[in-house]
Amino acid sequence: MKVLVVGNGGREHALCWRLNQSPTVWGLFCAGGNPGINQIARPAPYAPEDLTGLARFAAAEKIDLTVVGPEGPLALGIADEFARAGLTIFGPTRAAARLESSKAFAKSVMREAGVPTADCAIFTDAGAARRHVRALGGPCVVKADGLAFGKGVTVCAGAGDALAAIDEAMVKRRFGAAGETVIVEERLAGEELSFFALCDGNDAIALGFAQDHKAAFDGDRGPNTGGMGAYSPAPRHGDAFAARVMDEIVRPTLRTMAARGTPFRGVMFAGLMVEGDRINVLEYNVRFGDPECEALMMRFEGDLAETLLAVAEGRAQDVAVRLSPRAAVTVVLASGGYPGDYRKGLPIEGLDRLEGAEASPAKVRWAMDKVRVKAFHAATALRDATLVTDGGRVLAVTAMADGLERAIAAAYEAADLIHFDGMHFRRDIGRRALTGAQ
Repeated sequence: MKVLVVGNGGREHALCWRLNQSPTVWGLFCAGGNPGINQIARPAPYAPEDLTGLARFAAAEKIDLTVVGPEGPLALGIADEFARAGLTIFGPTRAAARLESSKAFAKSVMREAGVPTADCAIFTDAGAARRHVRALGGPCVVKADGLAFGKGVTVCAGAGDALAAIDEAMVKRRFGAAGETVIVEERLAGEELSFFALCDGNDAIALGFAQDHKAAFDGDRGPNTGGMGAYSPAPRHGDAFAARVMDEIVRPTLRTMAARGTPFRGVMFAGLMVEGDRINVLEYNVRFGDPECEALMMRFEGDLAETLLAVAEGRAQDVAVRLSPRAAVTVVLASGGYPGDYRKGLPIEGLDRLEGAEASPAKVRWAMDKVRVKAFHAATALRDATLVTDGGRVLAVTAMADGLERAIAAAYEAADLIHFDGMHFRRDIGRRALTGAQ
């Protein structure tokens, strides 16, 4: 089949990398792309937000399946545009994508579905929001309602932090229109976990767990980012726990969305907070996470294109998802200053030592240990044939090995081979799974 991927980040590189290994795929295209993606997929000459152009391209090229990476085109209605053109696409409609594009909408769905979640209050007036957090007087979480690329959530130790977060979102308009409405919710304790399910509108099949690291710096310190690393599987959460999440969260949400006339098709990404036997949903996303996708695609076994096509066609129960029992770890190499201001256009060195033909001591160790390592391009560009940085999260270095400890070590061995000015990354990705900390 011919497949079109929409997007230009590390998640899309991982999807293209895995789709390129699908035996049924003989034509692979990507709209957006980057230097890593362009090595394995032909560029489609339309931006990810050009919905009409992409539909026209897919029809002309006789694309059998389109896979959407980022949330932006989904929130704009790319699935609706493709459906009108009679094209098969993996991703929710604009109405169903509101599970991510509006946190207030998602909360209403959770309540209707009986899905456990934190208590909250929703505000369109900054003064009312301020009065509410002063009355609370303690820890809380302030969330911009709309899409803010992983940066619209502030975990607040007290009223002072919450007042500052409200000011950033509603007065300074740091997130633009996304911050016109804010949600103030109780701060939950426990372990954060990402769960992914492939949904066909009526039913779903579990894809698996991953654990993201949102804070910029070691020890979960600093501002939230789009994600500084991830690992999969989550050692303490196996098949029985996944079945609980499917029964208590995913399927009730699917039933409620269908009853509302907005059936959900695509990836349902439930951000969970787990404390003992309690599970609460922090948020929904409507696409593969980033950097969780890189770790999951490293573990995925089988034909990804056939799997996603079956789900897009309403045949989720016809497929069986298989993930390797091995562990995968992703470490994000970020630009200096990220998630704040940063420079672009800085030369990237060392990828040849990671992926080139020359044998390095690290590559010899990986071969002996049967370790698989890949650097997914998240924000890179070519300038006069030189690979340079082109965003905040630059590369997603991913390793898969027998056991989480070896996968962590290999990911950091690979990260240490790469350099660009100002590069920073967390040194504790996956460590809490080894120590048992939450």
